[in-house]
Amino acid sequence: MAPSPRIRSKKDVNALPSMSSTFWAIMILASLLIAYCNLVSSVMEILDLTMFQGQLAAGTCEIVTLDRDSSQPRRTIARQTARCACKKGQIAGTTRARPACVDARIIKTKQWCEMLPCLEGEGCDLLINRSGWTCTQPGGRIKTTTVS
Repeated sequence: MAPSPRIRSKKDVNALPSMSSTFWAIMILASLLIAYCNLVSSVMEILDLTMFQGQLAAGTCEIVTLDRDSSQPRRTIARQTARCACKKGQIAGTTRARPACVDARIIKTKQWCEMLPCLEGEGCDLLINRSGWTCTQPGGRIKTTTVS
């Protein structure tokens, strides 16, 4: 005899498909993992902002101290200290009268004018003993810089 077709009740039609407890456990774990990753990402972003605050970007410099002595007439002595984060093969130097990262070869060979230390329109000359350079302005004013 052929099996009789099963008659579905209203209760069976509206019921959710049954899922195993393993499926629900995996879904809960996946949700927790996503929430945890979002939390870790947010914490790392906050740490990046606080831990590296005050650090320089590679290839940049900033002036840390600047002292001026104008006690002598017609002469001002300025001393500045810069902090640089130079890339490999570079070293702290001066470009256009500002601290900058320059090719280390320039510093080692004391060819100061190759790093373009003077402002636009000024002429650069090495000091005789290569201890620094002079920048001559078009009006004849001379600024001397020595390296220590």
